Amino acid sequence: MAKVLLVDDDLTMVQMVTELLWREGHEVFPFANARAAAAALATHAPDLVITDLYFDKKRAHGLEVVQKARELNPPAAVIVITGFGSIETAVAAMQNGAFDYLEKPFKVDELKLRVQRALAHNAERNAAVTETTYLRKQLRKTYQFSQIIGNAPKMQAVFKLIQRVADTDSTVLILGQSGTGKELVARALHFKSRRQFAPFVPVNCSALPENLLESELFGHRRGSFTGAINDKKGLFQEAEGGTIFLDEVGSMSATLQSRLLRVLQEREVRRVGDNTPIHVNVRVVAASNEPLAKRLKEGTFREDLYYRLNVIPIALPSLRERREDIPLLVAHFLKGKVNARTNRLFQVTRQAMELLGAYHWPGNVRELENAIERAVTLCERNIIQAGDLPPSLVASVEPSKPVPNGETVVALPELPAAALYPLQPSAGASPAAGPPTGESVVPLKEFLRLQERPYLERVVAQCGGNKEKAALLLGVSLATLYRKLSDEDEEP
Repeated sequence: MAKVLLVDDDLTMVQMVTELLWREGHEVFPFANARAAAAALATHAPDLVITDLYFDKKRAHGLEVVQKARELNPPAAVIVITGFGSIETAVAAMQNGAFDYLEKPFKVDELKLRVQRALAHNAERNAAVTETTYLRKQLRKTYQFSQIIGNAPKMQAVFKLIQRVADTDSTVLILGQSGTGKELVARALHFKSRRQFAPFVPVNCSALPENLLESELFGHRRGSFTGAINDKKGLFQEAEGGTIFLDEVGSMSATLQSRLLRVLQEREVRRVGDNTPIHVNVRVVAASNEPLAKRLKEGTFREDLYYRLNVIPIALPSLRERREDIPLLVAHFLKGKVNARTNRLFQVTRQAMELLGAYHWPGNVRELENAIERAVTLCERNIIQAGDLPPSLVASVEPSKPVPNGETVVALPELPAAALYPLQPSAGASPAAGPPTGESVVPLKEFLRLQERPYLERVVAQCGGNKEKAALLLGVSLATLYRKLSDEDEEP
C-alpha cells in the first residue's frame, strides 16, 4: 500500500513495528541509525517516515530525519516516536514538519490509526500540490504563446468576438485552415473567462483511433477491455471546471459523435464499461480545418451535433486573406532573435519581404514562422535575404527569374497595441478596455481585494465546497481562508 521508512535504535521496537506494518500490506525499510536513515531517504522515497527523536538521550538526531523527509519531492509524512517526550520536543518536531507525535509506550491500534491518518493526509496534500503544479504549468504555457497577432480587419473582428463570448459558457466552433491559430483562439477563450484557473485540456481527435480516443475522452473501468488494468478518468473529467478543446472534431466516428452529443445535452459522461453517469462542468470548444457543413452534406457528421457545436462560430482567415499582417508577423517572429556571430538583431531585405508578401502560404502562419526560423538559421550575417528563404517559396513566386540578394533593408513595423491579443489570465479590466480613467482608478489595496474574492470562490468551488482542501491548494491556513471570505462579506 505505502512505502514506510522506520528508524529507531531500539531493535525490539523496530522488529515489532516492521511486522505490524508488513501485516497491513506496507513496504518497510527499517533502520537503527538516524544518519543512515537520513542518507537513504532519497533512494527509497517513502510515503511515510516513522522515527525516534532521541538516539543517545542527549541529542535529537531524529530532527535531521524529519527535515530531510520534508525536503523530498513529494515530501513524506512523518510520525515522531520517543520515550523522552515533552511539550518542547513535540513542538520542535512539529515545527520541523512532523505530522504527528507519539510517546512510548503506545498501543498497537493507536499506531495503526496514526499511520492511516498520516498517509491519508499526505495523499491529499500531494494531490493538491500536483493540481497546483498543473495549474502553474498551464499559466506558464499561456505566456509561451504570448499573443495572437493581427491588425487586418478580419483579425480585429475575431478579437472583438473573442472578447464578447469568452466569459460565457456557450459552445464555440472555430473554423480555419491548418496553421491559422485555432488552438490560440481556444486558449484565449479559456484564459479570458472565469474558468481561467481551471484546466485547459486540448485533444486532437484525428490523432488517435476510435477505441483509444473513446477511452481518452470518457475514461474506462478496470477490466472493460484488454489492457484496462485500472480505472481511468477521461479528459472530460480532467477538464472539470475548465475548458476542453476538441481539435479536428470532424474526424470523429459516428459512435463518438453520438457520445459527444450526449455530453453536450446532459452534461454527463459514461466511462467505457460503466453504466453510471458522471456529471461534468466543462466548456466545450471545438475546431475543424474544413467546413463541417460539407460533412453534413456527405452524411459523415451528425446534424444535431453540428448545431450543438455551432452555437458561436469563429471563422479564422487564412494568411492570404490578411497579407497586410505579414510584416507584423515577421517582426514578431524576429523579435529578440540575436545573431550569435554578429551579436545583432536580424533584419530583412526589401526583396525578401516582397517575396514573403507575394507567396500564397498554404500552411498559413505556421508556415511563415517556419520559413523565418529557417532563414535565421541559414543567413550568413544578421540580414535575411531572398536566398535565405525556402527554395519552394522563391520558385513559386518567381518561377522564371533568379532572385537577386539585394542589400536594401526594410524597416520592420512596430506592433501596435490593437494588433496584439494577449493570451494570459485576466486581471480585472479586459484588454480591449484601454487605460483606466481617473474616475475608474481605485486604491491598489481595494483592487487586490476585489480580484482576490472571485479567485477564492473559484478555488473553493473547484474543490467541491471543501474549504480545507481549498486552503491547502492555496497555501494558506484554513483560518486565513475563512477570515478573508467572511471579512469581505462584511465590507461594503
